[in-house]
Amino acid sequence: AVGLAFITRDAIISLLIACFVGILMMGEGIAGFPPFLVRALGNEDFIWICLIEFCIGILVAFLQRSGAITMFTERAGTWVKNRRQVSLLGWGLGVTIFFSDYFTPLFVGPVMRDITDKFRISREKLAYICDSTAAPLLSIIPITSWAVYMGGLAVGTAGIVDRDMAMAVFLKSIPYNFYGLLTIMMVGLIAVRFIPEFGPMKKAEERAYREGKVLRDGAVPMMGKELTDLMPADASKTNPFLNFFLPVIIIVTINIGTFITLGTAKVLESYMLAAAVLGIVLWLQRVDPLSGLMKAVLAGVKGVMPAVMILALAYCINLLSKEMMTAQYVVGATEQWLTPGLLPLMTFFLSAFISFATGTSWGTYAIMIPIALPLAYQFSGETFSSVVLGTFAAVGGGGVFGDHCSPLSDTTVLASLGSASDHIDHVRTQLPYALSVAAVVSILYLIIGFA
Repeated sequence: AVGLAFITRDAIISLLIACFVGILMMGEGIAGFPPFLVRALGNEDFIWICLIEFCIGILVAFLQRSGAITMFTERAGTWVKNRRQVSLLGWGLGVTIFFSDYFTPLFVGPVMRDITDKFRISREKLAYICDSTAAPLLSIIPITSWAVYMGGLAVGTAGIVDRDMAMAVFLKSIPYNFYGLLTIMMVGLIAVRFIPEFGPMKKAEERAYREGKVLRDGAVPMMGKELTDLMPADASKTNPFLNFFLPVIIIVTINIGTFITLGTAKVLESYMLAAAVLGIVLWLQRVDPLSGLMKAVLAGVKGVMPAVMILALAYCINLLSKEMMTAQYVVGATEQWLTPGLLPLMTFFLSAFISFATGTSWGTYAIMIPIALPLAYQFSGETFSSVVLGTFAAVGGGGVFGDHCSPLSDTTVLASLGSASDHIDHVRTQLPYALSVAAVVSILYLIIGFA
């Protein structure tokens, strides 16, 4: 699937072919395709993320019709004066909103897109900023659901007897999560141009700056033209507070409030309420009649359908990997190489490979933590040495690598959706940056292992 996607630059066709071949390899034949789709897509997780995308599409459509996004772009043009400041603003928004890897790209992307277009910053660059300030940041913050999840998996392994002890180990491992730390730093350094652009991203930025093309010719943005080309109904009725800041306040308040009180951000509920409130406000303002609002709703749903299609096929690939036990095979084939000196490095490699192939970091954690952590604890004489902390962090960072840059990852898809970027172009331009960080991380884990 990944190879075909890079060759054809068509994510949907590539994933569809991979699903078909995988089902045939499992011996189910063509008749096995419909029941397999039911198993892969008929679950709460997929329905939940589809509803989020539909609500995002509807909210963006309402924002477009209200003229709020155009207004915000004009106002922001008085705050930022050049491409460097725009990139830095996007990075700042991303690192400020850290409570959900789904919320970050779906908030930063739509808010920043018109501004980055105005300053001729490529959609690929915006997608990179959105993606790189999501999962990498959450993996190093102890007050997120990621920390709770990883800590929960560690309980009962490596002498960790309860969640409090697991969280203490997680806290100590944060300085060793080199991938998360260096990725966040790299985005900021690229934003201020301390690190120059390179690889496909450099070409994308040159195209955007010199030709004014924020997307390459032939690109298929994850947000359809039904949504991105939706024009304001009556810009003279645009109210900055009611049409822009009120929906943002609703989204941020619900996410932060539920994260603090419940331990998890209610992303779907926040976008659903914000879209409903903004729709009512537009009707009361007489910006659009009910028929116009319904057309905007349909435009919003149509606009996110490319992302829904890719997510559906990615979920199918993920289920295929589970049923064919791909991750278990990889771990079993390499377990004999897990020596004390190489353990942190090999753990990072294995976690990165599994997460890239399956598109899920949390699934990778569930496989790797019960295997790698007890080994590190045993190699360290049953003490929480730097090898144990480095191995724990290597699982976290390696899992983020795949979640960060695999075309099968839901958060990568959401970054493409939020920025309205071509999905494969986003992956192609981001991958060299991720691999550069991974190369530095590999050296650091090798040093830790043998030190």
